[in-house]
Amino acid sequence: MNDKIKVLPKVIDNQYKGSNIAKQVFLLITILTVIRSLIHVFAPDGGAQSIATIPLDTYTQAGAASVIMIFSLWGLSQLLMGVVYLVVYLRYKSMIPAMYVLLIAEYIMRIVIGMMKPIETVGTAPGGVGNWIIVPLCIVMLSLSLSKNKADKGV
Repeated sequence: MNDKIKVLPKVIDNQYKGSNIAKQVFLLITILTVIRSLIHVFAPDGGAQSIATIPLDTYTQAGAASVIMIFSLWGLSQLLMGVVYLVVYLRYKSMIPAMYVLLIAEYIMRIVIGMMKPIETVGTAPGGVGNWIIVPLCIVMLSLSLSKNKADKGV
């Protein structure tokens, strides 16, 4: 039987064989994803001005409302992904490496799209900085999630 850990396991179950730190970091990313999504959905400005520093007060009322709606919809998408991450963490841990691949792709594309379609801000949005941190973090965590846990090796 092949004991190698793969990004897409043959059987999707709750058997996680990677590094414990990669599993715990995945839980932290899951929690942050859910919290961030709820802010985008429920904050009066969707976090657009209060967090992302988009100068909504310089927009027309309709323009500001459009940005807030887009942020709220983005929050809904993030919430749905957060629920998927939570289900993976609680029930299908063998999929954690695949979730890291998904996170890497998402955050790389956030950077690319942000360069292609920049938006005016009056400060540095935490998400803009976070994108540059999470990509290398997730690459390292992907590698750790694909390595056999020392406890499983008998070390």
